Amino acid sequence: MEYPPGALAVFLPPAAFGSSHYNAAFKMLMALCGLAALVLVAWLLVRLGVSTVRLAAAVLLFALSPIALGPISLNTYDAWPALLTVAALAVFVAGRSTVAFALLGAAFAAKVYPVVLLPAAVIFAWRTGGRALALRGLAAFVGVASLCIVPFLVVAPHGLAESFRAQAARSLQVESLGGSLLAAADRLGFYDATVVHRTGHAVSYDLVGSLPATVAVFSSIAQVLVVLGVAVLYARGQSADPRRLAFAFAAAVSGFLAFTRFFSPQYLVWLLPFVLLLDVPAWLVAGGALVLAQVWFFHYSDVFALGGYVWLVLLRDLLILGLFVLALIELRGRAVKDEDPVFLEHELPLRVPS
Repeated sequence: MEYPPGALAVFLPPAAFGSSHYNAAFKMLMALCGLAALVLVAWLLVRLGVSTVRLAAAVLLFALSPIALGPISLNTYDAWPALLTVAALAVFVAGRSTVAFALLGAAFAAKVYPVVLLPAAVIFAWRTGGRALALRGLAAFVGVASLCIVPFLVVAPHGLAESFRAQAARSLQVESLGGSLLAAADRLGFYDATVVHRTGHAVSYDLVGSLPATVAVFSSIAQVLVVLGVAVLYARGQSADPRRLAFAFAAAVSGFLAFTRFFSPQYLVWLLPFVLLLDVPAWLVAGGALVLAQVWFFHYSDVFALGGYVWLVLLRDLLILGLFVLALIELRGRAVKDEDPVFLEHELPLRVPS
């Protein structure tokens, strides 16, 4: 199976409508996931005390994002793990950390990438409830993830292992930052790139050769360093301000995507709910990345042939890198306020709805 076990939670229900209506039912389910995520983002923004104008703008941007991203936003199941992760953040903010960890465990079983949110989540739980709460949260994460994964491990251990192995062993995709940089070098005549079409567990167009393999290794190392770096920066703040947790989640996901070895356009769905919790400049950057992904959606053959559209892919990847930097700046800025008693004196309280 190409997808992690938790994906079956959204793959199986549409089958009840029959094969002739499966696609329509699946798209409707993904639309409902997006709508639920929109409600949670709006609730988080209210909870974090944003202005009415900013709330309305964020809701509008989220609602219009499927138009910018194109049909792929409903053709893939990425709205499901995105919903689970933003739900986890909302539950953390609501003070139910153990339940939030359980949601992260379900999200991990559905798509794997939410594991990058775990370090910041553990730090937040430790600060709000001590070591006992952090340990209970980790137990909830492992427990829920195991409930999703262990049955497949018992029934088909080889198939489950192959699913994770196939994802971990993927090569450097053309659409990744490393891949688009090498594609740009090919366009400029500095490098002779070779693209192969893989049709195994995951269909992709990858760069092959010693240099792409090396770039892929360093990309994976960079991802680990990014996650650890975000956790360290988050830990520097002294308070359990939920805004900092939102910034840390945004930084972790954007950094993970910025340095991934394989980057499909629908992965932006993971990031959008957290981007809207950042300041407006981050919205503009994310909006540009969404539109760029739509521009080349119907010209993939040119991208894989390393034609002129690879420049748009590179620009999209650089925008995601810039988004990561913006998230770090906001996270760092909030950490400075936490550490400075002068800032704390003038800090406005959160507006919590009754």
